[in-house]
Amino acid sequence: MKTAMMRGVVRVGLLVAASGFASGLGGCVNQGEYDRLYEANNSMRAQLADLTRERDEARLSLDQMRGGINRGEGTLADLQKQNADLRAALDRANNDLRNIGTRVEGLQIGALDNETATALGTLADQFSDIMSFDAARGMVRFNSDLTFDSGSAVVKAEARRALGALAQIINSSAAQQYDVIVEGHTDSQRISNPATLREHKTNRGLSVNRSISVIDTLAGMGVPNNRLMAAGWGEYRPSTTNTPSGNTPANRRVEIYFAKRNAELPAMPASTPAQAPATRTTPAPTKVSDVDLTK
Repeated sequence: MKTAMMRGVVRVGLLVAASGFASGLGGCVNQGEYDRLYEANNSMRAQLADLTRERDEARLSLDQMRGGINRGEGTLADLQKQNADLRAALDRANNDLRNIGTRVEGLQIGALDNETATALGTLADQFSDIMSFDAARGMVRFNSDLTFDSGSAVVKAEARRALGALAQIINSSAAQQYDVIVEGHTDSQRISNPATLREHKTNRGLSVNRSISVIDTLAGMGVPNNRLMAAGWGEYRPSTTNTPSGNTPANRRVEIYFAKRNAELPAMPASTPAQAPATRTTPAPTKVSDVDLTK
């Protein structure tokens, strides 16, 4: 049951990432952007269905446990403890669902305030070999080939220097209004190295693990964990068409989005234990709730 609930938490993280990404597409979209929004919507619905199913399974287990108590199966103390654990897990899942819904409605991705945008642009110029800044989307992109060794999720020393400077910007007074969403991407080349496969079973797994390494690095440099979220798209959101062999360096990247919170919403509470050139012009950011996801 604990494993199932952990899978639910991971899927919740993916739901926020997909929602945060969709919110950055703006109010007036072209066909390509509409298609990406449509796909993101389908992905969110699938993730929500999975999480709801696992919540229902927890409820079923709870009901079965209560039945066992009524029939006198097992020791009463053991069954009561398992009952309490299941109830707590179910309450946490329901609370996470409510929090995620509130957070998604309140997130905006788009142009940043001038102070934060200027600081990120300067940082991208300083580390231009490894990163770039897309001001229109409020997004910093790291080149994965320069951030990680091939098949690895361990952040290289030069990338750690860049992330250290980025952490200072995230913690600045101007950037306190943003949560930080880290998305990993790969190309479509299959993982064949046995050592890599032991650590990362799929490209999506590699992309998620790289995102987690980035947020762990930022957290280790003082960024609060309750402002950081990791997700991985694997090969499913390429920035350019993959080559026939799948080996496409431009698609191997980590994208870091600054998602503005609604001023009326507090920062999300900490969890319980368990290279496109920059542009300075952009339309106003769009809330997820302003985009029709029913089409």
